[in-house]
Amino acid sequence: MLFRDRREAGEQLAAALRKYRDRRPYVLAIPRGGVVVGYEVAAALGAPLDVVVPRKLRAPGNPELAIGAVAHDGSVYLDEALAATLRVADDYLQAEIAEQSVEIQRRMRLYRGDRPLPDLSGMVAVVVDDGIATGSTMIAALRATRATRPVWLVVAIPVAPADSGHRLHAEADDVVCLQTPPVFYAVGQFYENFAQTTDEEVIGLLRRRETELEGGTGDQGPGTGEGNLLDGPDVVQWL
Repeated sequence: MLFRDRREAGEQLAAALRKYRDRRPYVLAIPRGGVVVGYEVAAALGAPLDVVVPRKLRAPGNPELAIGAVAHDGSVYLDEALAATLRVADDYLQAEIAEQSVEIQRRMRLYRGDRPLPDLSGMVAVVVDDGIATGSTMIAALRATRATRPVWLVVAIPVAPADSGHRLHAEADDVVCLQTPPVFYAVGQFYENFAQTTDEEVIGLLRRRETELEGGTGDQGPGTGEGNLLDGPDVVQWL
């Protein structure tokens, strides 16, 4: 199954998350593409929308290969087995963390300005992306979000590799994923339109959601939120 675009993926993911609507969730999206998906989820659940910003840690000599990720609060996920296989030196790792952290802070300022981070204590936090491949950036994002002490932490993604469930369940209280195809090369293969999302689009969607909530038009979900996952599209339940 192909998603037409990120917006359609977000609409389907929102239907699968209806059980959380009455729990007043807070949606955190991973830029850039995850914000398009996250906006649809937040609008349907009547929830605020913000960003959580991780960056992958690049393997030495192979910047396309992720050996882990770091988030805005310094939370780090490292694929220790891969790092050991590649014999990644600690000096290299610390320098890479520092370099990516600088870019993270630049993006945080760009997307959020000087607004304080949301207080998620006691809330249901839903972390959204447009899909995962290795899962490194999602895990770093989950660890950063977990540190803010939400009462319940949810991963929400349209598509992921079939073998990624155990890693996500180790970091979150619930994992909602629409598809886990057996053959997985890249997230983009499951979208008809996977054009790059721009910074301007990210900022526009964040401001649009904020304006909707301030204007009293932010509660756009379908009905009262009654029902469960079986009412929406088919959802993968990892064991």
